[in-house]
Amino acid sequence: MKKTAIVTGGSRGIGLGIVKQLGLDGFSVVIMAASPEETHQATLEELAENDIDYLYIQGNIANKKDRMRCIDKTIEKYGRIDVLVNNAGVAPKQRTDILNMTEESYDYVMDTNTKGTMFMTQYAANKMIKQEPIDGIRGIIVNVSSISADVSSTNRGEYCVSKAGISMITKLFADRLASENIYVYEIRPGIIETDMTSAVKEKYDRLFEQGICPIKRWGTPEDVGLAVSALCSAKFRYTTGQCIYVDGGFHIQRL
Repeated sequence: MKKTAIVTGGSRGIGLGIVKQLGLDGFSVVIMAASPEETHQATLEELAENDIDYLYIQGNIANKKDRMRCIDKTIEKYGRIDVLVNNAGVAPKQRTDILNMTEESYDYVMDTNTKGTMFMTQYAANKMIKQEPIDGIRGIIVNVSSISADVSSTNRGEYCVSKAGISMITKLFADRLASENIYVYEIRPGIIETDMTSAVKEKYDRLFEQGICPIKRWGTPEDVGLAVSALCSAKFRYTTGQCIYVDGGFHIQRL
């Protein structure tokens, strides 16, 4: 039976890396993204060329109606949701010292990264609970956070708080859903080469040379996609609530 995965923020960057890998793994993939479908024609043609079955849904996870519409349309077309990957996220529009951070910036980041993830998970989980299990599993949920969940950046405090919130969301749903045979994980990417990090490329090129990570290179969306693929393989049958670092070893405390 072909399985279905929803990937929020799946039109570019890390999300697209996840979409491609899950598609190659044989999933039908639902891409939820804020931008119109026609702006990603080259990407979608590449998926089709690789025989990846996809459904594109334009929507913003900060919006309740969009979240519900994405999940409802997925079930309408495919009958079930086997995997939800909460990847969509935003950074502050402007980096500002935490002493000057505005409530508007905080709300903008938290509404998408944390509130959106929380209630997307809640709605999807309630649908998954009603599904018949496949090989003993009703569903798998993967939340993409960031090393910023526990690394301080005082010029984008709202982003760090939002990602720390995703870590607790993972633990809460992992605890609540284990009895329903739904397993929940967190992926914590490090310094990943995407359009979001392109503005600081020179800075991190220099830091990699200086040894900021034991693995001295940028991470890629494909690296994250492979980690998500492993968690969605149903091979981690006695695990839930784990955080998997995809950060080149950045999290290791070293002297």
